[in-house]
Amino acid sequence: MPRFLTGTRTGLLASAVAAALAMTAAGPATAAPKPDVRFMAHLDIAEGQRPENITLEPGGSAVVTFAYSRQVARIHSDGRVHVLATLPQPPVGASTPALSSPFLGGIVRAHDGTLYFLYATGSSDLTGLWRLRPGGTPQRIAALPADGLPNGLALDRHEGRLYVADSVLGTVWRVPVTGGAPTRWATAPELAAAGFLGANGIKIHDGAVWVSNLDKGTVLRIPVTRYGTAGRVETRATGLVDIDDFAFTGRGNTLLAAINADNEVALVRPGGSHTVVLTGADGLENPTSLAVRGNTAYIASGAYFTNDDPNLLAARINTAR
Repeated sequence: MPRFLTGTRTGLLASAVAAALAMTAAGPATAAPKPDVRFMAHLDIAEGQRPENITLEPGGSAVVTFAYSRQVARIHSDGRVHVLATLPQPPVGASTPALSSPFLGGIVRAHDGTLYFLYATGSSDLTGLWRLRPGGTPQRIAALPADGLPNGLALDRHEGRLYVADSVLGTVWRVPVTGGAPTRWATAPELAAAGFLGANGIKIHDGAVWVSNLDKGTVLRIPVTRYGTAGRVETRATGLVDIDDFAFTGRGNTLLAAINADNEVALVRPGGSHTVVLTGADGLENPTSLAVRGNTAYIASGAYFTNDDPNLLAARINTAR
């Protein structure tokens, strides 16, 4: 969650991605057409429908967490919203670290349709990793420290492990998909907060765990060693202050980053340079998370500070050479 809101107005996701991905030995890429950006859904702010994190389903729908209404919901391709589960209200007096209110964070989907997501309440009975099987009810499968803020979540399908970015404790936790006691997999100064929130978004990619740090504006790469332990933290991008979630485009280590406070999505190249490719002019309202499938990026906006139009955007990525 960012600390402030500013506004800039530029755009062109498709042309920027094309420029980054379509360079050849013959010279720079030719100009690409303007992006195909459309609203997949306008959400109901009065009902607390502020999407925090997103995972995609095979049929074209998306599943999101609504951060402060404690709900997991499916957003159909036609914009309809179907609430799948509502998490329990925390006990009286509980206060979530850094945020005060109960917070529903990262979500991922396994191949069998099982959903895993994170819930933080400041109470030891509810804070942790939760599971929702198709047609079932939510169940906590791993407790996480009540004085932390489990935020980003990534699934290593091959190894059957989940990785959790804790924004308050500056820690990456690891939990088996079957549940049980979490392992403190990585801690380092690079993961720590610098006033508000540290480790935030998290992804498994190219033999490593990648993590964004909101306060420090960085994207970090933590190699997974041959023994499954965390290698040395590498800083791969800087200058992305208030970065929330991110997603790889599918072309090497190029990624898209949600810059929450500034209403921006940035294209981050493997060398660390970045270009703003979507802004509030394209419909962003404090973007919180992204997911990429094929040539389309799906961007969820929570409107935490604009308080206007939480939404889900779909933007075409042009990767033609």
